[in-house]
Amino acid sequence: MTEQMTGAQALVRALENVGVDTVFGIPGGAILPAYDPLFDSQKLRHILVRHEQGAGHAAQGYAMVTGKVGVCMATSGPGATNLVTPISDAYMDSVPMVAITGQVPSAAIGTDAFQEADIAGITMPITKHNFLITDPADIGRTIAEAFHIASTGRPGPVLVDISKDALQATFEFSWPPQLQLPGYRPVTKPHSKQVREAARLIVESERPVLYVGGGVLKAGASAELRVLAELTGAPVITTLMAKGTFPDSHPQHMGMPGMHGTVGAVGSLQRADLIVALGARFDDRVTGRLDTFAPHAKIVHADIDPAEISKNRHADVPIVGDAREVIADLIVAVQAEHDAGRRGDYAAWWKQLAAWRETYPLGYDLPEDGSLSPQYVIERIGRLVGPDAYYVAGVGQHQMWAAQFIGYERPGAFLNSGGAGTMGYAVPAAMGAKVGAPEAAIWAIDGDGCFQMTNQELATCAIEGIPIKVAVINNGNLGMVRQWQTLFYDGRYSNTNLHSRRIPDFVKLADAYGCVGLRCDRPEDVDATIAKAMEINDAPVVIDFVVHQDAMVWPMVAAGTSNDDIKIARDMAPEWENED
Repeated sequence: MTEQMTGAQALVRALENVGVDTVFGIPGGAILPAYDPLFDSQKLRHILVRHEQGAGHAAQGYAMVTGKVGVCMATSGPGATNLVTPISDAYMDSVPMVAITGQVPSAAIGTDAFQEADIAGITMPITKHNFLITDPADIGRTIAEAFHIASTGRPGPVLVDISKDALQATFEFSWPPQLQLPGYRPVTKPHSKQVREAARLIVESERPVLYVGGGVLKAGASAELRVLAELTGAPVITTLMAKGTFPDSHPQHMGMPGMHGTVGAVGSLQRADLIVALGARFDDRVTGRLDTFAPHAKIVHADIDPAEISKNRHADVPIVGDAREVIADLIVAVQAEHDAGRRGDYAAWWKQLAAWRETYPLGYDLPEDGSLSPQYVIERIGRLVGPDAYYVAGVGQHQMWAAQFIGYERPGAFLNSGGAGTMGYAVPAAMGAKVGAPEAAIWAIDGDGCFQMTNQELATCAIEGIPIKVAVINNGNLGMVRQWQTLFYDGRYSNTNLHSRRIPDFVKLADAYGCVGLRCDRPEDVDATIAKAMEINDAPVVIDFVVHQDAMVWPMVAAGTSNDDIKIARDMAPEWENED
């Protein structure tokens, strides 16, 4: 099929042809030609955000709940650079996203023209791939290639930068295009010999652990994971990015590992003789000081990205492949070991694990002054809203409490910024998630610091009819930074007091944005306030939960220290030596 059209029309047509239904963006000079045919599209819904960062995070949230590629659009210069943060966030967390930016006319590139920025160069380290288009004939093929790259192999963000003259020029558009991606051939099928070796190690080990990362979620391998776990009988730990991939309530689940993980999860890694890492990358927040991490463990490392294997910890058995195919093959290989009479005996290991779990459960102390506990608020949201909702966390203490005190029973129920740790993620990501799953309950668990970075997207939500719920855990401070100042800087609270219990008034702010604003500062009112928010489904709701400012996240492994030095409260550590 060929047709005469402008580059801008070709861009819109290509987006329609690859199945896009929603674009989050803001028009501007260089991208303006694309907005004219977008105005006539019957297939594309454009959501006008209030800041380009919001567009990027919304595209992430949309991608996370739909499994499709999220799309955001911005103009050149500052419009494009405002997308850098969500692009980096998507890169760290392997979220499929295509960012489309306008660029100054091709003849002006490199002249420091008005609103020029080398966004392809700027984003080169934080994109899976990026393109600069100056020929309109390349637009269709490039869009098809961008979506293919973003969604295959290890997912990630792709940038497509298009010069203004390429958008304005007329040419002969044809579809479908012939992709030109020499060398791009992601390996999805694992090598059978390595899978059989991994199965042999599993049945021969005495203290195995299945260390599950976000790659298992991306691969849609939750069902296979459960079969493998129950077949082997090994304990399972799920990272921040894999919450819900294995049900929190399952008896083999030991919780989340890492800096604020459970004692049982951290201890299982440290004392393991075999770690089977599935779609995980041995992040520093999981390993603690790397040279002290899991000193007695052999490593089976399976990942679709070969660059991750042995990057941080040497893999005794490296397996490159899609997590779903790896786990499916592992099930067959382990079953073959069992059929041959070789089966692991983990009774002593489970006795130890059960002791840790019973002795050091997650918990929190209620404030002695009767004020509101942030952990209690988040726990009650999880209980009352239920496991079918999506929970979207900002970054900081509230993020960790949302990971700890909400039960996740299904894959994808928890969205957050893991690798980049981007404050301001929650509100726009929740907005994108609600667009992608309009019938689902979407709750943003945000901090007063995070909330003030991107809350302008509440205007977008109100105008576009996107009724998210936002629970602001308002301790008046940058809570996680304050916690570190308490622990490591002798309580010298330099520039962490936001005064956000007075300025702004979050209830009035919500009202000004066309949302419903509620406030709760007493424990006895928490359930009723949540219930009231749940009854409102025709407008966004913001709840200002005024909580105690000195609550801390425990357990904790301080940055740069060994996981063996985990603290369960200030000056309190597990008695590892009595439990070996």
